[in-house]
Amino acid sequence: MTTLFRLLAHVPLPWMQWLGALFGWLVYWASPSYRGRVKANAENAGFTRAQYRPAIGAAGAMVGELPWLWLRPKGVGVLDRVQWRNDRVFEDALAGKRGVILATPHVGSWEMIGQAIAERFGPVHGPLTVLFRPARKAWLADLIAGSRDRPGLKSLPTNLSGVRGLIRVLRAGGYTGVLPDQVPPKGQGVWAPFFGKPAYTMTLLARLAQQTGAQVLMTWCERLPGGRYVIHFERVDAPALHDASATPEAAATAMNDTLMRLIERLPGQYLWGYGRYKQPRDEL
Repeated sequence: MTTLFRLLAHVPLPWMQWLGALFGWLVYWASPSYRGRVKANAENAGFTRAQYRPAIGAAGAMVGELPWLWLRPKGVGVLDRVQWRNDRVFEDALAGKRGVILATPHVGSWEMIGQAIAERFGPVHGPLTVLFRPARKAWLADLIAGSRDRPGLKSLPTNLSGVRGLIRVLRAGGYTGVLPDQVPPKGQGVWAPFFGKPAYTMTLLARLAQQTGAQVLMTWCERLPGGRYVIHFERVDAPALHDASATPEAAATAMNDTLMRLIERLPGQYLWGYGRYKQPRDEL
C-alpha cells in the first residue's frame, strides 16, 4: 500500500481528485451502511439531496488528493494552488501575540490547511503546532508521519504532556489547529446539540482558549476545480469559548453553533459520512 501511495503521488493532482470523486461514488453505492449514514446525517440537518449530493464525490476527492499532499517531493510547495480569503484576520491575530487557535472542521480539504499555512507563515511566525496521534496501522502511520515531517509543521503527542506543550506554544504567541467536530475519547468531551441531535463534542478547544486567551478563528479550505483551493478565515464570535466561568456544555454548544453556520454555507463539502453522533471510544 505504501508503494502504491508513492506511485500515486506522481499523478497530477486534478486527475487524482477526479479519480477520488469516482471512488467516492462507488463506495456510496456499494455500502448501504455508509450511504445510510450520509443520508441520515445530511437530511437530519435539514439539507436536501441536491444540497448534499456534491459531498459524496468531495469525500472521495479528499482521499484521492492524499498521496500528493502526503508524499509529493519535498521541494514541491502548495502555495501556487491556494488562494486566501480574509487572511488579514489571521495575520492580525498573529501580530497580537496572544496565540491563535485555528478551528478546522471536516469541510473541504483540512489537510491542505496545515501544509499551506506552514509553508506561508512558518518562516516568519514559527511552526504550526498540532496534537497528533499516529495511526494504528503501521503502513498508514508511516505515510501520515511523512506528511507531518515538513518545514513549518510540529507535532506533539495526544496526551497530557502534549496539551501542556500546546498551552506553552499559545501563551508564547504561537498557533495551532484543532478539528472541532472530531469525536474525542470518552472523558474528553461533553454532549452538545449539533443539528438538533446530541453529539459528543470536545472540550479541548475551549480549554485552550480559556487558559491562554488565544483567539479562535474558524478556518476552512474550500476545494475548487482543477486542483485549486481557497482558504478562508473568520473570527469566532462565541463568548463562551473564552469565558472560564462558562460550563463545558455552553462552550461546546457555542462551538457547534458556529460550525453549523459554516456547514449551512457549504453542505456540498462537509464530510457527512463521518460518525458525528457515535459513542466516544475508551482512551487507550
